[in-house]
Amino acid sequence: MKDTMYPPSTPEIAHLRRDLAPEIAAAFEDFSRKVFADGVLPAKTKQLIAVAVAHVTQCPYCIRGHTKAALRAGATRQELMEAIWVAAEMRAGGAYAHSTISLSAMGEESAAKPV
Repeated sequence: MKDTMYPPSTPEIAHLRRDLAPEIAAAFEDFSRKVFADGVLPAKTKQLIAVAVAHVTQCPYCIRGHTKAALRAGATRQELMEAIWVAAEMRAGGAYAHSTISLSAMGEESAAKPV
């Protein structure tokens, strides 16, 4: 990754992560393999979901890794972009839905002020 804010994910870092907590790392890797294996949802669909979620969580490592995994699973660039647009809408939808909190607080403040 070219952005210096996030150090590159290297094999050395992966080895260090495993060396520091080998049982947990092994369990996580096994869990990940099982989650992304073909099931009721095919692996391609799961990777497209992962790309969308990675954009919402804004994890640059996940975006890169799952984009490549989706392509390897047969996703097209158009499918990836459509998944990203779904993520963008859901992220915007969250802000829209949560505006009710602000609107409610505005109403509470207005009611508390004497006329």
